[in-house]
Amino acid sequence: MDHLDFVPHLRTEYAALRAAALAVGPDAPVPTCPGWTIRDLVDHQARTHSWALRALRTPADGERPRPEDRPADWDELLAWGQEKLAELADTLAGGTSDTPAWSFVGPRTFGFWSRRQAHETAVHRLDAEHARHGTEVPSLLFDAGFAADGVDEYLTWMLTHVTRRRPVERAGRVLFHAADAGRAWELRLTPGEPPVVGPITDSATDEDATVAGTADALYRAVWGRPTGAITSGDRSLLDGLPRP
Repeated sequence: MDHLDFVPHLRTEYAALRAAALAVGPDAPVPTCPGWTIRDLVDHQARTHSWALRALRTPADGERPRPEDRPADWDELLAWGQEKLAELADTLAGGTSDTPAWSFVGPRTFGFWSRRQAHETAVHRLDAEHARHGTEVPSLLFDAGFAADGVDEYLTWMLTHVTRRRPVERAGRVLFHAADAGRAWELRLTPGEPPVVGPITDSATDEDATVAGTADALYRAVWGRPTGAITSGDRSLLDGLPRP
């Protein structure tokens, strides 16, 4: 997917998150984020969008931007968050994939941020849907191309970033197969070492675990959300993957 392809996804996923939040109200629990209410979820997303916007305005070699304070009042927080989202999306749309900007991992460009914020917002939109619908969240919320890109972003960028702080403790080989997207990934885990991700290189018979399903289902699985993906073999390798 191209940089500018992510901006409409960012707007769409935020609108869906906001609609779910309004439907259940600020005090509703978020079952996929234990201990959080919808207020916490909206506050987190507003903070993240505001921080990403500051990152876009920080030189690539600049210091890590500081987050802004958010309004405490629920209605004011909703309005502030919507304003920051619109400003973030407009700023991203006004740049190119290679426009330089500070980032915490990966390429220091607008392209990194459009992808990261689209997927950050999509995963938390899913959390808001679980607050609204419980276990009855539709199984196909995300189109195959976008969901497969989200799996790829987690495996190739975010997992490596997180394991710098929380190294993997188990060794094994996990295959991920998104049939509807025509994509597959091989993840090799070694305790104390960065994960290695790439196309399937060896026989498909020596994996320790396989995660298969639609791209949407794999997207939810890698981010530790309820999923219809089928996991065979050693499920603890999937469950033990660290998430941000």
